[in-house]
Amino acid sequence: MAVAVAGAVLLVPAPAVAAAPPEPATATAAGTGTGTEVSVSPVDLDGPAVSTVKVTVRNGGPQRMRSLKVSFAGPAGWAVQPSAQAVDGSLATGASAGATFRIQVPEKRPGFMIRTFTATATYQGGDGRGTATGTRAERSGTPRASLSAAYNNVAITDESATRAGDYDGGGNSFSAQKLAAVGLTPGARVDALGAELTWPDVPAGTKDNVASSGQAVALGGKGGKLVFLGSGVTSAATGSATVYYTDGSSGTGTFGFPNWSFDPVTAHGATLVKSTDGRNRQDGYGNADVKYSVFAHSVPLDPAKTVEFVVLPSNADVHIFDMAIAP
Repeated sequence: MAVAVAGAVLLVPAPAVAAAPPEPATATAAGTGTGTEVSVSPVDLDGPAVSTVKVTVRNGGPQRMRSLKVSFAGPAGWAVQPSAQAVDGSLATGASAGATFRIQVPEKRPGFMIRTFTATATYQGGDGRGTATGTRAERSGTPRASLSAAYNNVAITDESATRAGDYDGGGNSFSAQKLAAVGLTPGARVDALGAELTWPDVPAGTKDNVASSGQAVALGGKGGKLVFLGSGVTSAATGSATVYYTDGSSGTGTFGFPNWSFDPVTAHGATLVKSTDGRNRQDGYGNADVKYSVFAHSVPLDPAKTVEFVVLPSNADVHIFDMAIAP
C-alpha cells in the first residue's frame, strides 16, 4: 500500500555526547478494538539517536477498511516525524498495511525506566468501530532487587539516639522501644490481609523504609493481591502501584495509608496493623499520649499470572516497610 505524509515534526539533532552502552529492551505490543489489530515494532532506546519505528495495522473486521490514517507518539517531548500518515487505497479483510515513523530518542538516563509508545489507527469500514490503538512498553535498566534495596528513609530510631530519624520531614520517627512493645522488632513476621510480611531487619537509626517515588522493585510469585505494609506522613498518602507480569502484561491498583497519626485508622480503606505510644523527636522521646500507627493495604493481582516487578506510587507521602503477595 502507498503511504502519504499527512503531517510532520522537525527532528532536532541531540547534543553530541557519549551514549551509554546498549541494554536489552523487552516490550509488549497490544491492539484494542475488536477485529482491528495495531502493533508497534521495537524501539531502539540507545540514544541520543533517531530511531525508526514501524506501525502495522491489520484489518480483522468483516468489511473492507477505507480511509486509514495512522498516528504515532512516544513519551512527552520526544519528537516524531511524521506525526500521522494516511494509507492510500483500502484493506481487504485479513490484509495489513504498515506506516514508518522516526522518533528522536534522547540520551539514556541511569536507572530503570519504562517508556510507552502509542499508535492509533482511524478508519472507515473494517470492524465498524472507526478507531483502534496499539501500545508498546520498552524497558531499560534493572528494577531494584528487593524493597530493602530501595530503602531511602529512616523511620525508626532508638530513644537514646533520635537525631537520625526523619520519617515525616519534620525530624520525627517511631520509637524502636515502643515498636518492640507491640511486637515490631527487626525481622519480626507481620501477618496482615492474608500476607506474611516482615518488619525491616535493620538497626534503629538506619534506612528502613521506602518513601515511594515510582521505584521499580523486583517481586516474584502468584496470588490474588499484593499487600503493602506502611503508613502515610500526610492525609494525602495515596497513589497507584503498577504490577508487571512475566508475560509482559501489567495491571494497576490504587491504595493509600492514613497519616501515621491523627487520621481515622480506616482512611483510604486501610487496615490498622499496630499502634505505638508516642514518637521520637529530634530532642528525644515525646508525645506519649498520642498513637503512631502502621497500616496494611492491598491492590488486586491476576492470580493466573506470575509477578515480575512492581512500580511503586509516585507519592513520597506513601511510606512502605514491606510488601508481599497474598492468596
